[in-house]
Amino acid sequence: EVQLVESGGGLVQAGGSLRLSCAASGFTFDDYVIGWFRLAPGKERKGVSCISITDGSTYYTDSVKGRFTISSDNAKNMVYLQMNSLKPEDTGVYLCAAESQGILTFSKTEYDYWGPGTQVTVSS
Repeated sequence: EVQLVESGGGLVQAGGSLRLSCAASGFTFDDYVIGWFRLAPGKERKGVSCISITDGSTYYTDSVKGRFTISSDNAKNMVYLQMNSLKPEDTGVYLCAAESQGILTFSKTEYDYWGPGTQVTVSS
């Protein structure tokens, strides 16, 4: 059974940090791209960052460049999103997803599996 489970969300003041984790199981982790998406109230699900487990290449949306860092621990089938200098506009449910074609993309339709998400709330 394929599972993606996020953790690490919470309430933090603006300027603070959080580290999100995505635990993957049930598929060949090394062949996939893992993406982080944010679902903010009243908005479309938006790609934040993604990483190729195969070669470690990464991609970020412009609004988080220099503040967020995505990484993976392939031995543990884990992907992390270190979020620093958080802003109120970073608030939302953060979901991790797995894409099997090895493409660094924020196109939601390319992703095969999704986790339920973890809530991140940044207060001003």
